[in-house]
Amino acid sequence: MENRMIDPSAVIGANTNIGYYAVVGRDVAIGAGCVIGHHAVIHDGTVLGDNIRVDDGAVIGKRPMRAANSAVTKDQELPVCRIAADCIIGAGAIIYRGAALGRKVLVADLATIRENVTIGDFTIVGRGVAIENFCTIGRYCKLETNAYITAYSRLEDRVFVAPCVATSNDNYVGRTEERFKHFKGVTAARGARIGVNATILPGKTVAADALVAAGALVTKDVPAGRVVAGVPARDFGEVPEAERLDNQGWPE
Repeated sequence: MENRMIDPSAVIGANTNIGYYAVVGRDVAIGAGCVIGHHAVIHDGTVLGDNIRVDDGAVIGKRPMRAANSAVTKDQELPVCRIAADCIIGAGAIIYRGAALGRKVLVADLATIRENVTIGDFTIVGRGVAIENFCTIGRYCKLETNAYITAYSRLEDRVFVAPCVATSNDNYVGRTEERFKHFKGVTAARGARIGVNATILPGKTVAADALVAAGALVTKDVPAGRVVAGVPARDFGEVPEAERLDNQGWPE
């Protein structure tokens, strides 16, 4: 149709609706029952499962840009972007080629998910969240508005990241050649929680069921089941038994 551009090689499932001025590239596969919004762009090779909603202006399967002096973006041939069934992708969200999303993931408006990122089933990626490259995000995680997940990070299942959390992967702050040997993101183990506006320094681990309080600066690993707060963060005792992940009655 003249009001959208769909490559003849694309495969579109039954009862899928595609909005005005949308672009669907070569060898794209879109499942049944999907809704693709106005001005959305689905780049070459992208695979979308059934019953996916892609809102207006979203871009899926974008190839990364590499600056001449980029420290972590690599020249590489990336696999296609894959998004499993029943996901919702918000307006203006950008999901790069080489990203893989599990079932029933919600990516809110204006979020960015870079290449070489995997996201587990039922995870929520909030408005304006940025997940940099080479990250692994588990199942049932919740990343709230404007959180920043630095490259080479790992978040296990049921991790909670409050708004405006910041993470880092470069202890040399952009100086010396030595830094290239030591890039390391953060690790948040199963059930870890990170409060609003907290900062986690490179390579640090927030262990299982630990809690980082709002505004804390984490300069060393946080032990399992402990609460830390302050600048720099220090131990404030145990996470209350009623707040432990295994006591919430949630599905695995």
